[in-house]
Amino acid sequence: MNATSNRLFSPAEFVGLAVLAVIIFLILPTALDNFRLNLFGKYLTYAFVAIGLVLCWGAGGILSLGQGVFFGLGGYCMAMFLKLEASSPENTAIQSTPGIPDFMDWNQLTELPWWWEPFHSLTFTLIAVVAVPVAFAFVIGYAMFTRRVGGVYFAIITQSLAAILTILIIGQQGYTGGVNGITDLRTLNGWDIRTDSAKDTLYFVNGGLLFVCILLAQLIRKSKLGRILIAMRDQENRVRFSGYDVARFKMFVFCAGAGFAAVGGAMFTLQVGFMSPTLVGIVPSIEMVIFCAVGGRLSIMGAVYGALLVNLAKTTLSESFPELWLLGLGALFIGVVMAFPNGLAGLYAEQVQPRLASLWFRMRGTGKPEDAGRPAAPDLEVAE
Repeated sequence: MNATSNRLFSPAEFVGLAVLAVIIFLILPTALDNFRLNLFGKYLTYAFVAIGLVLCWGAGGILSLGQGVFFGLGGYCMAMFLKLEASSPENTAIQSTPGIPDFMDWNQLTELPWWWEPFHSLTFTLIAVVAVPVAFAFVIGYAMFTRRVGGVYFAIITQSLAAILTILIIGQQGYTGGVNGITDLRTLNGWDIRTDSAKDTLYFVNGGLLFVCILLAQLIRKSKLGRILIAMRDQENRVRFSGYDVARFKMFVFCAGAGFAAVGGAMFTLQVGFMSPTLVGIVPSIEMVIFCAVGGRLSIMGAVYGALLVNLAKTTLSESFPELWLLGLGALFIGVVMAFPNGLAGLYAEQVQPRLASLWFRMRGTGKPEDAGRPAAPDLEVAE
């Protein structure tokens, strides 16, 4: 292990974290108008999913092509609370059945389904945002990992679940809003989330929660649990023969990835003002893996930067080349992965990190600068 392995953040990682903080909390709010800042707030919600994928795929070796499921479940839980608050009898007086969401009234429902009732409570909703996706992930993980299903088979199964949930949401239009999703979300406990000032506030809340999730993910990664996950990723049978229950470790990291994605989904609903099945299916789930791959699946900070940069490129290309932006985005992904197999974080580790580490050692007057110049893995270390 290197000399910085016991630190929560290495000097180079700390620099990346500080730069991210300056970009999110200082540069973007002063340089962008409300519309563009709200767009970056949406990009930040995808970064939560990328962090979970670093733990799940990068550390645990579990490629999930269904993270959109957990993103969507978290978002729908938040949307249900917001929709119920917007569906008070005063706001729905013109409906045939006041007090229920408009899409239920359109589909001739006469009362609120029982499983919607608890979402009148904000406390219950905040718990459900994380608990429901994590419980769903636990069920999937228990069914798959205890039977030693992994690799490409697990990836295909999670992708199938994304397709199934999308079809289910669209088919149950009277209960879920169908293909349109849950829209016309207005207030959060009486606070109007549609105003520019509210969008700006939610942007900063997004940024703060993102740094909390980065810290939690880093704590997991640097702990003994994180080292076991890496060893499990590289030599699963050896870890199993050492007496560890591999299935339980896989279930934990899969549930952790689901929890991070769910928080991002809930913040997406607040930031953008709707939740739709188009955010749950196969395409968004694959895009979330692309965020992680471009940034670097072995690096938490790399995945965050990857999510922001890929979404920025997606917006820029779609505005400039509306007919060709998908091809351009695909070419960008292929180019980065072919040139830098470890993503942008790999490029950072090979070119920038040695110089920063050498400067750090010279400033402290400790260590050997020639050791600092050796390229290292972007973030992760091999367990001993």
